[in-house]
Amino acid sequence: MNLSVTTVSGPDLAPFIPALARLRIEVFRAFPYLYAGSAEYEETYLRPLLDTPDALIVLARDGGEVVGASTALPLVNEIPALRAPLHAPEFDPARILYLGESVLRAEYRGRGLGHTFFDRREEHARTLGLPTTAFCAVQRPEDHPARPSPYRSLNAFWAARRYVERPDLTTTLSWPDVGDDHETPKPMRYWIRHG
Repeated sequence: MNLSVTTVSGPDLAPFIPALARLRIEVFRAFPYLYAGSAEYEETYLRPLLDTPDALIVLARDGGEVVGASTALPLVNEIPALRAPLHAPEFDPARILYLGESVLRAEYRGRGLGHTFFDRREEHARTLGLPTTAFCAVQRPEDHPARPSPYRSLNAFWAARRYVERPDLTTTLSWPDVGDDHETPKPMRYWIRHG
């Protein structure tokens, strides 16, 4: 195993979008996302990264193969559904870095890469002068039939990094679940960190 982590931004992002799309489809098939991904959905969802000069991808590679990735971009460049809940008077969208996905193949977990992904994105926020970082996570019921046992959520990890769960801040995104042929709406809850 020859792991390395690199950070890519601006116009240098384009060559890595296909690898990110493949990784999202692969990793997000698991609970809680249960995402039955498609190239068409990925093209639409990832488009803001290519259209935003201050967007960032943190890549984890084993040799030349991308095995993990994490993204971020200024909230003002995100899709409307992700921007809408974070508004005045509490928030200034122009001062928030939105943290997109962190996807990592299972065999590479437990090596500190999750922390590295957050470290690099939070550093990017400081570089851009954005004092707040935010992301949202899908909400699934405790008794969801696809919930594995045992299942460990990432809530404790996020809280340890000083993110605060905000049940009052939600949005909805739609995608097809594994086994479905149509999109259904999914509730998403925000986690916020100031400073």
